[in-house]
Amino acid sequence: MTSPTLADIQDDYELLEGDERYRLLIDLGRALEPMPDALKTDATLVRGCSASVWVYPTRLDNGALHFLADSNAAITKGIIALVLLTVQDRMPAQVATFDIEGALAPFDLKRQLSSNRTQGLPNMIALIRETAARLAAE
Repeated sequence: MTSPTLADIQDDYELLEGDERYRLLIDLGRALEPMPDALKTDATLVRGCSASVWVYPTRLDNGALHFLADSNAAITKGIIALVLLTVQDRMPAQVATFDIEGALAPFDLKRQLSSNRTQGLPNMIALIRETAARLAAE
């Protein structure tokens, strides 16, 4: 089975309301590839999130970025899963310049979720972009 695309998730999300949208995000988080505890370090921790969120970049054989991520909060884990759907397995230069906010705009997360759940979102995106830019320059 192939992973759902961002468009697939958006189609489902638009049909749902309230708690069902939370459940969809939680399910996305549950479907994330497991992140080994050894990678959950201070260096991979996203700053400024109310929950703990870790993001770790790996490289595929073709040089594309593949991110591992986790959170200690189910909905936050779903949010980072949604973010990763926009950039997963793309080349570092693409990730560094990709309009992640634009791709996520249809989900209107700021309106759907409490502010403490979304306050870390810009930090998650910034960390992914900074990592990609650094790796693209190597």
